[in-house]
Amino acid sequence: MGNEESSMVDESAHPSVLEARTVQAVAKYIKEHNVNKIVLMVGAGISTSAGIPDFRSPDTGLYANLAFLDLEEPEDVFDISFFRENPKPFYALARELYPGRYRPTIAHCFVKLLHNKGLLLKHFTQNIDCLERQAGVPGDKIIEAHGSFATQRCIECKTPFPDNEMQKKVQAGEVPYCNDPQCNGLVKPDIVFFGEPLPSSFHDSRDLPGQADLCIVMGTSLSVQPFASLPQLCSPGVPRVLINMERIGGLGSRPDDVLLLGDCDAGVRKFAKAMGWEEELEALWEETNPDPQAREAENAPLPTRDERLREEVTRLTSDVDRTLQLTNAYEQRVRDHLGEPKSSQTVTMSSSSEGTESSEGLAHVFPHLAPESRQ
Repeated sequence: MGNEESSMVDESAHPSVLEARTVQAVAKYIKEHNVNKIVLMVGAGISTSAGIPDFRSPDTGLYANLAFLDLEEPEDVFDISFFRENPKPFYALARELYPGRYRPTIAHCFVKLLHNKGLLLKHFTQNIDCLERQAGVPGDKIIEAHGSFATQRCIECKTPFPDNEMQKKVQAGEVPYCNDPQCNGLVKPDIVFFGEPLPSSFHDSRDLPGQADLCIVMGTSLSVQPFASLPQLCSPGVPRVLINMERIGGLGSRPDDVLLLGDCDAGVRKFAKAMGWEEELEALWEETNPDPQAREAENAPLPTRDERLREEVTRLTSDVDRTLQLTNAYEQRVRDHLGEPKSSQTVTMSSSSEGTESSEGLAHVFPHLAPESRQ
C-alpha cells in the first residue's frame, strides 16, 4: 500500500506527547505547550447542519435533485467542457448554493474562535460554500482546495468579475459574461470543475501540515486526492484530532491520535468545553444569526417524533385540500361554460372570459361534464 498509514486503530499504543488519547488531554497539551500553529482539514460534514445538502446522498443529495435539469449525468453540471456548451444548469444550481442563503454552523465558528485566539495556522477546506468566511475567518487563513464562490472570473481572458454583479446575475438566474466587449466570454465562480487543476494556493501550502503543532480533521471522508493525503503530512508526534461521524484516513493509527466520533457540532462543543471556551463559542455563533425570532426558534426544544408526524399530516392535508379546491373551481368554471347550473357544493371562480364560448364549443373537449351526460 505504499506510504499509506495503517487503517487499524491502535488502542494499546501509549501516547508519546499527550497524557491520554482524550480531548481533555489535548486541551492540556494546547495550554502547556504554547500551541499556536493549528491546522484544520474539513469537508462537507461541517456544513450539513446548516441545511446545505451534500452531493451524493440518495434522494436528498444535490445530484439527486438535478433531475429537473435533464442532464445525462448529474456530474455534468460541474464539468468544464459541458459548462462551455451549456452554462445554464450550473447557474440554476448556483442560485440554490450561493453564499448568503445559509448560516454558518457552530463548527465554522469554532474555526473563527481558533483564529481569534491566535492559534490558527491554516484552514484547509474541501467546501465551496464560503461559510468560514461568513463566520469571520479571514480569506488569507483559508485554503479552498476545490475553490469557492468567493471570487469569479472569465474562463477565457481570466478577467475578474465584480462581486455585486455576480450576485445579481445568480439571483436572477442569468448567465454572466465578461465585461470586456472584446472578449464576452463566460464567467464562472472560481470553483474547481472536473477537468480543471486545483488552485495554486493549495499546492503552495502543502508544507503547512508539517509545520503544525496540532491537526484537527472534521467532517470529511478523506476520499478525494490530493486533499486526502494532508493528515499524513503532519509530523510524527504531533497530535491529530478527528471530529467525524466515522474513523477515516488512517486517523487513530498514531499514538497521539484522538477520535471524537459523532456529529461535528457536538464534537467542537466538547472541544470548547475542555478548553473552557464554551461561552465564547456560543457567543460567536449567536453573532451569525441577527434574527431574534430565529434564535428563539433554534433554542426551543426539538419536536418529538409524534409532533413531527402530526405536522407532516397537517401539511399534507392542507396540500390536498388546496388541490381539491382548485380542481373544484376549475370544474365549476367548465360547467358554467357548458350551461349547467352551479352546484352549491362547488367553489366558484370568476373570470372575465366566462360566457364567451358556447357550450357546443366546449362539450367535445369535456364530454364527461356536459349536462346531457350526467344522470
